[in-house]
Amino acid sequence: MSQAQDITESEKSMAVKVFSPREVYYDGVAESFTAANETGRFDILPLHHSFITLLTPGVISIGIEKNKKKEIEISKGLLRVKNNQVVVFLDV
Repeated sequence: MSQAQDITESEKSMAVKVFSPREVYYDGVAESFTAANETGRFDILPLHHSFITLLTPGVISIGIEKNKKKEIEISKGLLRVKNNQVVVFLDV
C-alpha cells in the first residue's frame, strides 16, 4: 500500500461548525476553510495546529469536497481550531 493510500479519513477532513446566537450556518465535514483576520487571508487544512483569532468582515469559504464549497458573508467572528475541529462564533 502506498503512503497516499494509507492516509486516513481524519487526515483528509475536519469538523467545521459556523454559527451565531440565532442560526447555524454550517455544521459538517470539510476539506478546507478560508477566512481573513487583521493580517490577511489564511487557510486551515485538516490536522492544523491549535489556533484562535478574530475574523474580519468578508467571506469565509468552506471547502466541502473537490470543486464544491460553501461561502458565508460575515461581519465579525471568533475562530478556534483544536483537535481537527474548526468552530466559528459569529456576531459575538
